[in-house]
Amino acid sequence: MVNEIPPILEVGGVLISSEILTEKFCCDYEKCKGICCVEGDAGAPVTMDEIAGIEDALDIVWPQLSASAQSVIDKQGVAYTDKDGDLVTSIVRGKDCVFTCYDGDNCLCALEKAYREGRTQFCKPISCALYPIREKNFGNGLVGLNYNRWSVCKDAIEKGKALNLPVYQFLKEPLTRRFGEAWYQELCDVAEQLMVTGQ
Repeated sequence: MVNEIPPILEVGGVLISSEILTEKFCCDYEKCKGICCVEGDAGAPVTMDEIAGIEDALDIVWPQLSASAQSVIDKQGVAYTDKDGDLVTSIVRGKDCVFTCYDGDNCLCALEKAYREGRTQFCKPISCALYPIREKNFGNGLVGLNYNRWSVCKDAIEKGKALNLPVYQFLKEPLTRRFGEAWYQELCDVAEQLMVTGQ
């Protein structure tokens, strides 16, 4: 049975929650309308390199940002340190990411939109692309990946189940972007072995 899979696995030096292999997920944008960009109590985790990439793209996406978001960025920049001591994107009114923009009632990421249109080199923070996976740095190069459950993603869970699409397969592109093709292939191999031996 699947429940015989160990709760924590190690793949290529990265600790992984087995739920990333067993749980099903697929964003259902038509239903959620990008709510993950406007809900929550902190911005998206970012690295110093990503902040530099965001700042390089800022002039291009600036016209798409709300006046409130522009005001926040003018005062504190594109990122700040949250209560846990992590660097995160700046937010408006305690929840909306400053890079949200709207197409009707659909929420979009201004950074990703500009990237998809070929206007910038920076897409969006890897923490956004990896969701519902959350990355934790334990120090000394040790990284852990956890599956994050959030009520706003209930439609994504339903769609994932309908498609029988595991989290790690849904996130193939960002996982490969973050850890490389060889690592992702190793993850797939581990998943396949566990599912076969665990049946």
